[in-house]
Amino acid sequence: MNTAKLTETDLNSTLDIEESRGSVHPVDEVLPLGKLILYGLQHVLVMYAGSVAVPLIIGKAVGFTEQQIIFLISADLCICGIGTILQSVGIRNVVGSRLPIVQGCTFAAVVPMVLIGQQYGMGGISGAVIVSGIFTILCAPLLCRLVRFFPKVVMGSIITLVGLSIMPVAGGWIGGGDAKMADFGNLRAITMGAFTLFVIIAIYIFAQGMWKNLAVLIGIVVGSVAYGIIYGLNTDLLYSTGWFSYPIPFRFVPPEFHLLPAVLLCMVMTVVTVETMSCMMAVGEICGRKADRDTLKRGMFADGSATVIAGFFNLFPYAAFAQNVGLVSMTGVRSRFIVAAAGCILITLGLFPKLASLVVMVPKPVLGGAGLVMFGMVAVAGIRTLAKVDYQNNNNPMVVALTLGVGMLPVLVPQLFHQVPSTVGMFLHSGITIGTAVAIIANLLLNRDNKKNIPEPIPGCEECKLE
Repeated sequence: MNTAKLTETDLNSTLDIEESRGSVHPVDEVLPLGKLILYGLQHVLVMYAGSVAVPLIIGKAVGFTEQQIIFLISADLCICGIGTILQSVGIRNVVGSRLPIVQGCTFAAVVPMVLIGQQYGMGGISGAVIVSGIFTILCAPLLCRLVRFFPKVVMGSIITLVGLSIMPVAGGWIGGGDAKMADFGNLRAITMGAFTLFVIIAIYIFAQGMWKNLAVLIGIVVGSVAYGIIYGLNTDLLYSTGWFSYPIPFRFVPPEFHLLPAVLLCMVMTVVTVETMSCMMAVGEICGRKADRDTLKRGMFADGSATVIAGFFNLFPYAAFAQNVGLVSMTGVRSRFIVAAAGCILITLGLFPKLASLVVMVPKPVLGGAGLVMFGMVAVAGIRTLAKVDYQNNNNPMVVALTLGVGMLPVLVPQLFHQVPSTVGMFLHSGITIGTAVAIIANLLLNRDNKKNIPEPIPGCEECKLE
């Protein structure tokens, strides 16, 4: 064979043959138990703050007591773990993307759920969540119509946008957690965030092998210990939390089904679907296993299934956590079984709330220092993809400019869309969502004469054929 004329198809076929002969793709690699637990714990620490924030906000909005909120958070952690295992391990060839993706409560649904809760109570929220999960499952096969609209210029722009869009989360943590706090951005918080970042960078530079890959976990532990020694940690929650709790279906109220809340959350899940699809494609690009039509469909089945289950436990819609995409990119450890181990840890934390309270004690500035480098790594992954794009004699530069420019508007100017109707605002509040839409449309309009960026039907997908 003339290797100079080896095509990408030939190369992929060769790699498939080699994998079938016994080599294991890094995504499917099963690491020793000790590494699985340590790497999994690292993923848990990265996503924990975000995972407990939604039940905390909604619980307070519907008037739950502190004890009820603790039960709600415990149940949420269990369902987070179940959803993560569904997504990473999967069920046969039906449910789960089988990529290292962590599932958690989506922030996109917080405002609509607060509005639903104020008018219909927790029962109205639960009924709407169940309907929205079923809606996601039914709509998942339609994703095959979208995946072909993601050439490298679109994918690279979206992945870069994901990294840049979640950067303010790290900034908020470094400042102390809530920008509305009177002492937000105090010197103590910024110093501890910087110290944690310094520890992570030092380990990343001087350590090797597993220790280098655990730089984030070590940085969080060292940062938390240092914070506790210098400023002290609030241990009230640790002593007031019970040892054991388990999720009970409809612990608080049975579901109530109303048309308006159901339609509202189904619209939100449409937005969440686009964001999750972007995360799956980003992880696929980072891991060297591209998220094709079937992968996306199975991933949406996992999203929808976790959401339906959540509704039966008075919980909320679930989606992929973009925060953990950066951890995969930074460490280079791509095994989906690490994320499955994180799912098991989440379930354990949910069953033993006192252990979960230990994780809650991690100071926000320490998480912020770690998040800064991880979220930046997501943007780096996107920049690497954009580096492979041809920018000569085409409109690719404009596609990238429009995607990043429009997609960053809700991040840089959060008040920009406050005057638009609330239904429309649900879609415009997310830079990832509108950036993804702009990237697809801009590529179709500006590169319609560029054959490299013309969407092609997916082999074996009759629904995807262009008319």
